[in-house]
Amino acid sequence: MTVHLGLHTIAATGASRASGSAEAAPGPASTNGVLPRAEHHESALLDRYGRRATDLRISLIDKCNLRCTYCMPADGLPWLAKEHLLSLEEITRIVRVGVRTLGIRELRLTGGEPLVRKDLVDIIAAIRAEHPDLPISMTTNGVGLDKKAQALKDAGLTRINVSLDTLHAEVFERLTRRDHFPRVLAGIDAALAAGLTPVKINAVLMRGVNDHEAADLLHWALERGLELRFIEHMPLDADKKWVRDGLVTASEIREQIREDFTLEVSPENRNGAPAERFLVKDASGSTLGTVGIIASVTEPFCADCTRTRITAEGKVMSCLFSSEETDLRGLLRDGSDDDALAQRWKDAMWLKPRAHGADEGIARDEFVRPERSMSAIGG
Repeated sequence: MTVHLGLHTIAATGASRASGSAEAAPGPASTNGVLPRAEHHESALLDRYGRRATDLRISLIDKCNLRCTYCMPADGLPWLAKEHLLSLEEITRIVRVGVRTLGIRELRLTGGEPLVRKDLVDIIAAIRAEHPDLPISMTTNGVGLDKKAQALKDAGLTRINVSLDTLHAEVFERLTRRDHFPRVLAGIDAALAAGLTPVKINAVLMRGVNDHEAADLLHWALERGLELRFIEHMPLDADKKWVRDGLVTASEIREQIREDFTLEVSPENRNGAPAERFLVKDASGSTLGTVGIIASVTEPFCADCTRTRITAEGKVMSCLFSSEETDLRGLLRDGSDDDALAQRWKDAMWLKPRAHGADEGIARDEFVRPERSMSAIGG
């Protein structure tokens, strides 16, 4: 059923409720909910189902200094050579075309681990110089953040997400295969001190490892003024050991949290955000903060997806689960103008699948997972 794919709200006109306004309607008539192919002249990253990508996520590097079990093998992966990575100038040009021509409204810098990139501060400063009002966030594992948080803030970073799946050093080492738990905590403290707020914590629960820590993580986050986001374990691990039965579902996470707190769906418009947000209340009814749950597998939100991704070597991925990639780096290096770059990007996003990498979605039995792991894609 299409409801399981999160696509039951796409209107026949192609309007996306993620936009929150009638301006999202692309105009052409549709057939069975699919927009006809046309050389549309609209300055937008529009797809066949009326969704508009306004949230750009660029991976700065594929390398990482952790080896999280849900992401990559213990021995790591073959890293890209430096010349294959997008340069500072190429990254800023992609952002320029996205913002000025294609309607990008916010930017997330990802990896791999972006803190591994030596020119990270310079990249942020260059983007900020051209786009004074663009929200720029970053997702990091937090290792080394304590030494760079203030410089990132000074360069123009708006806020930060830090991945932390447990409150126990021994579990952290089991999950990441590295003994860096104290360094991550120091990085979170530094981000708060630098004003990279709201500081959001991304947590993945793994059955039999940290699946009992939902309420504890939330207590810890609320006490420190952090915004916790639980993310369902997705089939994007390089070891390809993901099985659905091992998934800690959004429903289970909510059930755990409700043992200690009351949850109420946030009245705020989700606006295409991947996390469903809840108000967290105590026994007296006082609001303590919020928590988000990103239920990509069991409660997908494909109908409202506003994301477009660029990998570290400059390829467009219209969907996190897509097996199709479209190269932009070649155009960046062969003298092509910005119009050609924008058109190829638009063409890539036009073919965005209906759900989870294929028009049938992840719910189908024959779903084929992408070859890339999360670190190679960029979250």
